[in-house]
Amino acid sequence: MQERAQSVRLMIFDVDGVMTDGSLYYTDAGEELKAFNSLDGHGLKMLQQSGVQLAIITGRNSRLVEHRARNLGINHLIQGAHDKRASFEKLLADLGFRPEDCGYMGDDVIDLPVMRRVHFAVAVPDSPVIVRQHAHYVTGARGGHGAVREVCDMIMQAQGTLDAQLAPYLQ
Repeated sequence: MQERAQSVRLMIFDVDGVMTDGSLYYTDAGEELKAFNSLDGHGLKMLQQSGVQLAIITGRNSRLVEHRARNLGINHLIQGAHDKRASFEKLLADLGFRPEDCGYMGDDVIDLPVMRRVHFAVAVPDSPVIVRQHAHYVTGARGGHGAVREVCDMIMQAQGTLDAQLAPYLQ
């Protein structure tokens, strides 16, 4: 597992069920609401500061996700990706990465085409069995409840950058 996490240069995340708990909330006016975990957010910022590029590939379109990505400094955001494999291939071509350089964290069967291509595939524990079977790692934490942070910390630990990211907080 450490070897797989060590090789990650681009970490890609799904949103619903990974960065959130998968619940979709709507107001009476039809506006969508999502809850994001602040610990996950700080983990993403530290991972990016450690030199790993971040991307989001999600099947849904949401202004909330645009705001969250902007807030976290994630410049590579692909929404409305009904064919995540095609979106992944385009992202690789645009950024010059190979599948071996990438990790992907997903939670449902729509994520499998990418999970099966990357070197480090991660699922959350409440994913369907078929998704967990194709993951190299299944988080202990659920989506939206620290799973993203768990993976960020794991990658930084494997790459030897976690201590440097934590050092400013321990002085």
